[in-house]
Amino acid sequence: MKEIKDIIVAYTKACALQQHTALATVVKVEGSSYRRPGARMLVNETGEVTGAISGGCLEGDALKKALLAIHQNKNKIVVYDTTDEEDAKLGIQLGCNGIVSILFEPLPLEVEVPNNPINALRNAIADRSNTGIVICGFNSNSQQHLGTTELNLLPIAVQKAITDTLQIEQVNDGHIMQEWEGTQQQLFIQQVQPSIQLIIVGAGNDAIPLARMAAITGWQIILADGRKTHATSQRFPQAEQILVGKPQEVVPQWPIDTNTAIVLMTHNYNYDLAVLAELQKLPPLPYIGLLGPASKRERLLNELAEQGIEFSDDQKMNIYGPTGLNLGAETAEEIAVSIVAEIMSVLNKKNPYHLRDKSAAIHANHL
Repeated sequence: MKEIKDIIVAYTKACALQQHTALATVVKVEGSSYRRPGARMLVNETGEVTGAISGGCLEGDALKKALLAIHQNKNKIVVYDTTDEEDAKLGIQLGCNGIVSILFEPLPLEVEVPNNPINALRNAIADRSNTGIVICGFNSNSQQHLGTTELNLLPIAVQKAITDTLQIEQVNDGHIMQEWEGTQQQLFIQQVQPSIQLIIVGAGNDAIPLARMAAITGWQIILADGRKTHATSQRFPQAEQILVGKPQEVVPQWPIDTNTAIVLMTHNYNYDLAVLAELQKLPPLPYIGLLGPASKRERLLNELAEQGIEFSDDQKMNIYGPTGLNLGAETAEEIAVSIVAEIMSVLNKKNPYHLRDKSAAIHANHL
């Protein structure tokens, strides 16, 4: 999500400067690769790059291919075979042990033109309530490539084939073959999930590194606190929204959805108690983190129960107190890392463990 946002910003800036650009998209991977299908980078005519399609091993050659696509003004597909250690074309032994197909698309100088690939990305992330779908069509055996487009711009029959594939396979990304203008196009179907929205309740000094860490990952950040002296844009420039007030005033203003995580770190017991009382009225949230020991969590829940405010078993399952993974964190910055890691694991439905202990591929096979 962050990569897509950064690319949109960079493209908009390039258009304002009337600089030509090209979009490079990983559309297929066979074997192992640092990035998976859907990874992108934008290249402008000056060689400035936004985003990434690998861990750095392909970017140099891909930059040249992108500039060539700009010069020729046509879509191109390039296949990098990193399984061949003797391949001198890349200049180094990559060691990724995979075959990576990358689609290069020269982009228009105007944002608002029909079927602009960037608009397909922009529209895919515009609605937090729905999963966006981006289609990348290519043909490895010809020079005709559909490119990046939106589902609703394709013929009805193709739209149905794509939606049927997603329902049957129940995968995040997939490939199907479809005819387009007389050629067989391989359509890479990417579902773009909304970014995680983090609501930080508490504007103390230890909340600052959490906001910074969340911003680095591309999350949307909302900050809430009862102190206008602490909850400021100067202290939290990463926050898209800052709310100051009592819990009864700020909680109803939160645009909560299924990708929202809430962390209570006010160091004010009564404020946390009042926030929890408001959250109990809502459907089960995917993540509520409480700073402090488990005894504090139990005390809060017991006191609310005495007031007749009882969390259901489903609601309690999503209350994480103490918040964060057991990483041995001590400093505020280290605690922020553990909290962000736990939120990612919970919302992505992953059980944290060492990747070296995983026998299967790190990334799920979406083909």
